[in-house]
Amino acid sequence: MSSSLENAPTHVKLAVDLIMLLEQHDLPAEDVIAALEIVKSDFQNKLNDEASSN
Repeated sequence: MSSSLENAPTHVKLAVDLIMLLEQHDLPAEDVIAALEIVKSDFQNKLNDEASSN
């Protein structure tokens, strides 16, 4: 990781890691986008559940 990334916010570091991981698998962009939509929906539901339980 470059020095500029070392000081980046956690979500930026995670995004870079995910991009690198997905690019290593040489998957079609359509499949990656579809999978990311599922992941986003899942984590949005978790966030909503956390918010409603507080």
